Amino acid sequence: MSVVRKSITFTEQQDAYIKSLVEKGGYTNESEFLRDLVRKDQEERRRLVELQDALVDGIESGPSDATIEGIWMETIQEYEAGK
Repeated sequence: MSVVRKSITFTEQQDAYIKSLVEKGGYTNESEFLRDLVRKDQEERRRLVELQDALVDGIESGPSDATIEGIWMETIQEYEAGK
C-alpha cells in the first residue's frame, strides 16, 4: 500500500488533545490516531449508506400485511432457532 504525505493544520487545543492521546498510550503516534479517525468515519458512512438503502427498499416494497404480533412471533422463533 502506498503512503501519501499530508500537511494538516490544527488549533492548539486540538493539537494538545491528539498529543495527550498518544502520551496516554492510546496510539503510538499522531498519524495512527488520524488514520483511526478516517477508518471510523469510513465505517460510519458505510453503515449510513446501508441504512439509507434499507429504508428505500422498505418504502419501495409498499405496505405489508404483517401484524406487530406476527412480527414479534417470527422474531422470537428465529431467535430460538438460532440458540
